[in-house]
Amino acid sequence: MTEKDIELNAAPATRRHMLDFLAAIEKRSRPVADIEQGHICTARCIRANLAMEIGRPIAYDPKKRVVADDREATKRLRREYRKPWKHPGAA
Repeated sequence: MTEKDIELNAAPATRRHMLDFLAAIEKRSRPVADIEQGHICTARCIRANLAMEIGRPIAYDPKKRVVADDREATKRLRREYRKPWKHPGAA
């Protein structure tokens, strides 16, 4: 509550998420704000934005992690990492 510029309406929720996360670590369980669910929601938004940017619908193949028959869209799903970081799939 004493942090500079903290949003007082968000601080209690943030604190509860942190406590839930720490409890999940201790119990070896999933937290309420599970990373897998966060990934799914975020990835859908990214793909929707991509479709809007390129002006056409896309069909994403989650097993291959590509946009079916669309190399341009697939390429735009990945960005270059800042040095010295490298994508795990990069050669």
